[in-house]
Amino acid sequence: MSVADLPALNAALNITAAILIGTGFVFIKRKNIRAHKVCMIAGFCVSTAFLVSYLVYHYSVGTVHFTKQGWLRDIYLPLLLTHTIFAAVIAPMVLRTLYLALGNRFGSHVRIARWTFPIWMYVSITGVVVYVMLYRL
Repeated sequence: MSVADLPALNAALNITAAILIGTGFVFIKRKNIRAHKVCMIAGFCVSTAFLVSYLVYHYSVGTVHFTKQGWLRDIYLPLLLTHTIFAAVIAPMVLRTLYLALGNRFGSHVRIARWTFPIWMYVSITGVVVYVMLYRL
């Protein structure tokens, strides 16, 4: 695998994280705590692998500019902006949510998870959309 392959890997890791945390959400709604825990820890591990791969890629190639013009650019730039802002916010939120769960502080865990889950899903899904718009269109 070369550095040029990392954007596709990153997209695959993002969609995998979205599937895992979405499945974890379904499990907790069904009161399947063990399956929820497995999915969420796996989602955390996949997201961590994504972050490492993302940092390696951008350390190696620098900034990648969106060169398309017109309506596609008008969609891409606000999407990238919201994705980037939420991506910066979600890392400490995920760490805090995980910390509370592992410490059996479930009341606090649930309160922050209500915010963490939708933001984490948004970042994971829009990460794939950004990849497609930047590298595949």
